[in-house]
Amino acid sequence: MTAAPDNPSRQLACAQCGAVFACNLAGGCWCAEEPYRVPMPETAAQDCLCPACLRKLAAASPDTVRRSDIP
Repeated sequence: MTAAPDNPSRQLACAQCGAVFACNLAGGCWCAEEPYRVPMPETAAQDCLCPACLRKLAAASPDTVRRSDIP
């Protein structure tokens, strides 16, 4: 029997461009470190975005909130 990894991650395909990237489930995903927050997808069928697509969305979205603006 093999031990579970200390930082389990899942491989995802970006919902926008299809790029493959990892989400670290135990230690927090890379997106938690980004300096902004964007609204959650409107449908459950949409999943995570890769770093490049998330950053493009944040730059273009009027609903983006920068972390420094959150009390």
